Amino acid sequence: MKPTHIEHIGIAVKSLDDAISFYEKVYGLECYAVEEVADQKVKTAFFKVGDTKIELLESTDSEGPIGKFIEKKGEGIHHLAFAVDGLDDKLKAAEEAGVRLIDKQPRKGAEGLNIAFLHPKSTFGVLTELCETPK
Repeated sequence: MKPTHIEHIGIAVKSLDDAISFYEKVYGLECYAVEEVADQKVKTAFFKVGDTKIELLESTDSEGPIGKFIEKKGEGIHHLAFAVDGLDDKLKAAEEAGVRLIDKQPRKGAEGLNIAFLHPKSTFGVLTELCETPK
């Protein structure tokens, strides 16, 4: 599969405003984008740390994936995202290697990326997102 780099680390939070304030005041980072991804029932905020991003995720619906995650596990790391080239091929290769896919086809994610998730039961408990910048 060979990812090109860690694209971002997704962190589920109850309050985007509180978390943004914390990341700015305590870590000295700058939030460069806030975006709602309606079909995923989430609002996101992004920070750059070197070449990697931190994506804060606030649920816009308690029945959405982030709402359910926070209800079950509380705030914290939600997923790890790898940047890849050739996302369709990477998904096929992962499935052929026995990895359980959440997304068999890429879909649109935050920042205009094409994304797909691998099931944590196949990735040692880590929800893994593959991301590709559209050409």
